[in-house]
Amino acid sequence: MKEYRLGAADAAALNELLAQVQTRTRDFLGYPVSKDFDYSPLLPFLQYPLNNLGDPFVPATYAVGSREMEKYVVSFFAGLFRAPEDDWWGYVTNGGSEGNLYGLYLARELYPKGMVYYSEATHYSVQKNLHLLNMPGIIIRTLPNGEIDYDDLENTIRMNRHLPVIMLANIGTTMTEARDDVKRIKGILKNLAIRHHYIHADGALSGSYCAFLEPRPAFDFADGADSIAISGHKFIGAPIPCGVVIARKSNRDRIAHSVAYIGSMDTTITGSRNGHSPLFLWYALKSLGVEGLQERARHSLTVAAHAVERLNENGIPAWRNPDAITVVFPDPPGSIRRKWQLASESGCSHIICMPNVSKAQVDEFVDSFVGAMALV
Repeated sequence: MKEYRLGAADAAALNELLAQVQTRTRDFLGYPVSKDFDYSPLLPFLQYPLNNLGDPFVPATYAVGSREMEKYVVSFFAGLFRAPEDDWWGYVTNGGSEGNLYGLYLARELYPKGMVYYSEATHYSVQKNLHLLNMPGIIIRTLPNGEIDYDDLENTIRMNRHLPVIMLANIGTTMTEARDDVKRIKGILKNLAIRHHYIHADGALSGSYCAFLEPRPAFDFADGADSIAISGHKFIGAPIPCGVVIARKSNRDRIAHSVAYIGSMDTTITGSRNGHSPLFLWYALKSLGVEGLQERARHSLTVAAHAVERLNENGIPAWRNPDAITVVFPDPPGSIRRKWQLASESGCSHIICMPNVSKAQVDEFVDSFVGAMALV
């Protein structure tokens, strides 16, 4: 068969893109993406079409995949999130948004007439998911730190208490990394005698390391969650956006059905599923272990505390939520936002002290921020 190669101009364009990616990756601080990974031992797998189609726990006729690794990843997080020992299931997703879509999908199938409640600080993808699923929703006010306003939530549910409650709790909001208290939400539902309810926890960033915090935030199955979604490319790090969703198996069983074509069960959002992402996450979890993940969390928290201290001592009113790695401050000049690729909203920006961020990088950022302010 004839060998096809890029022409000189296309090869040059590819090299230019690589140079751009290398440069732009070096300085970004505004988005929750870890970049301190080395998956080079997995490069040989890029020569193969890994496809974990169907249910990861049910064999398929297509056998070129990483199902065993995916099952390990799911079981790891099921244990970390204190899922019921005999009632958990999950799969590796394309990211947190798909995990949220899955949690809402399960909730809708359980409670077709349910009302979804979520705070105004919820990730933008949730409203899109509700539109896709044709689910009604009510937005709840937030407290100054970005956490849901529990009084507003209780009063709003009380006005609609004839409807099943579908709650989307934020375990780390996009801008301030505020965490909604799942146990407190569960208490509100009990106080209002809402028997039919479902709680999904969006733990895209925070959910990956909350289990290592002391005191431990109320976010998981033991606190009342029915499903939890996290991102894999954020705190852990991966070259491809990915995530994990964990749900109660008894709820998943209500939507499962067999598909003869693939010889497996149709239980996920997508049919064909990326088989490389489970491999990356398996490699990271096996390499780091719980101890390594704990160390990553400690490092990020230490650097975040350093960032708040450095910004404040230079007259920039920065703050963070308790045990959060996101540092919030007033918008810096545009040149700083562009250089460090900062996310901004309502006059505030943030940096996120991912495990790859060092105190030296924070110091460089602060110095450039202060220098730019002096020129304004």
